[in-house]
Amino acid sequence: MLFLAGLFAYIKGISCFCVIGYVSDNNIRYMDFFDKTGKMAIGSRLRMLTERITADAAEIYKLYEVDIKPKWFPVLYALSEGDAKTVTAIAREIGQTHPSVSNIIKEMMAGKLIKAVSDRTDKRRTTIALSARGKEVCDKLAEACEDVTTAVEEVSGATRNDLWRAIGEWEEQLSHKSLLERIKEARKARESHEVQIVPYAPCYQPAFRSLNEQWITQHWQLEEHDIECIDRPQESIIDRGGHIFVALYRGEPVGVCALCKMNDPNYDYELAKLAVSPTAQGKGIGTLLCKAVIDKARELGAKNLFLESNTLLKPAIRTYKKLGFRELAEYHPAYARGDIQMELTLK
Repeated sequence: MLFLAGLFAYIKGISCFCVIGYVSDNNIRYMDFFDKTGKMAIGSRLRMLTERITADAAEIYKLYEVDIKPKWFPVLYALSEGDAKTVTAIAREIGQTHPSVSNIIKEMMAGKLIKAVSDRTDKRRTTIALSARGKEVCDKLAEACEDVTTAVEEVSGATRNDLWRAIGEWEEQLSHKSLLERIKEARKARESHEVQIVPYAPCYQPAFRSLNEQWITQHWQLEEHDIECIDRPQESIIDRGGHIFVALYRGEPVGVCALCKMNDPNYDYELAKLAVSPTAQGKGIGTLLCKAVIDKARELGAKNLFLESNTLLKPAIRTYKKLGFRELAEYHPAYARGDIQMELTLK
């Protein structure tokens, strides 16, 4: 157990070794550079940090006459308890891919640090264990742990932040949501602030037509009622008590949605003709347009809102459900392409 604790301290020591750093003109210059670039350079900064840690680790191994590569250490640690393990089990334990661990195993076998052992319960399966030489190396590493721990604790006492804990916290956060996902969300939020939702005006008729024609003809054909609405939106929608909203992104019309008056005992209005340009998708424009239509329906005193769509339009269906629309059990499609009808009860 002391050996395991020592190994853990050694890992922690190597990971925290970077805070010792080297006070040189180059480092100061790099720090100035990263201060200027900000968080955008996080990948480059971490890569440099990793390279420095790896270089230090290699020198520490030499200092204690341990002839191993730094990348072998996780496998060595996984096998340090003495039990033989499969490559799959080792990869899972240290959080690396099976091919990566397989390559490390080959290198360590060539270095005679580990050996293949037949599984006691299944002779067809091969497991990996430390060799006599591997155990000797582990003993030498245990000697290094005390010195590394002392040095790291000295540095940690002089700093405000616990790097080891911070790394763990980052890993925990990124396991729930990757940095890429977070960046996509940040971009979507930023770009949504550049979107304006404005009432329909005659100058937007070409955009209303082209945007709707684009998504409809991608899968289906324009129907008679489609043509009537997109060619004459003023007469077919607005003059009949409806409303149309247009999404402008940096001044250009990139999305439209209509609130159509219905002559139905159960529904006051229909949400229809939602269309967003493919070049502007991913900015939350569809949601903003739907919210504008829903808010207008509430303002007009509507109690129930209806819509008809097609299940091929998965992003649109997800948007409707997030906004509270629920699927109707029975439907009588007004369009040949309609295979789902939904309703929203307004409160």
